[in-house]
Amino acid sequence: MSSINRLLTILNPSKTEIPAPEDALPGRDAPPFEVAERHAVLGSSIKPPFPDGIEVAYFALGCFWGAERLFWQLEGVHSTAVGYMGGQTPNPTYEEVCSGRTGHAEAVLVAFDPAVISYAQLLKTFFEEHDPTQGMRQGNDLGTQYRSGIYYASESQNEVAEAALRSYDAALRTAGHDPVTTEIEPAGPFYYAEDYHQQYLHKAPGGYCGLAGTGVACQVPVGAAAAQRGLTE
Repeated sequence: MSSINRLLTILNPSKTEIPAPEDALPGRDAPPFEVAERHAVLGSSIKPPFPDGIEVAYFALGCFWGAERLFWQLEGVHSTAVGYMGGQTPNPTYEEVCSGRTGHAEAVLVAFDPAVISYAQLLKTFFEEHDPTQGMRQGNDLGTQYRSGIYYASESQNEVAEAALRSYDAALRTAGHDPVTTEIEPAGPFYYAEDYHQQYLHKAPGGYCGLAGTGVACQVPVGAAAAQRGLTE
């Protein structure tokens, strides 16, 4: 994945800038491919409706191959899927997202049981397992699709995410890092990525994973996450 991305960056250096709506690719009315219904690891459906009590969160933290594996390994996660969020082009393809002309980030859908794992705990994993200070990149992966993002599904999630970001930003600055560049936006459409991307590192265990954290611990403020189970202290 990274070699493809580097080539596309050389051919299109503007891919580190979100395109204006009038410059984005037009997309299409329906997905141009089909995706398997079941999670290759967990056996659960990767599409809603999910069982009663299951909530959904969306995160972008660089290449979605390693990011998805990170979350499906957590106890309390019912299902995961990879896709595209935060852009303008409806039903994009991977090649279109790589072009930098859709505005999408590579994202992970996380369906989780809040009775087992809280949203606050998911945020802790999110912040600690990548570098949220790099702008339009993660490590060697450069482009808008690799930006850090949290796409909240409720105002409760927004409140906890904002508090976590402020807390982690302060911790990173204290440790000598740059400020956090993570975007926090309401969840718009989640466009499922092609089937071969789903649970990719299960299908190709030796595949590319560019995740690398900062080594700084994330503490979610208790006041903001008071309604969440399993708060971090």
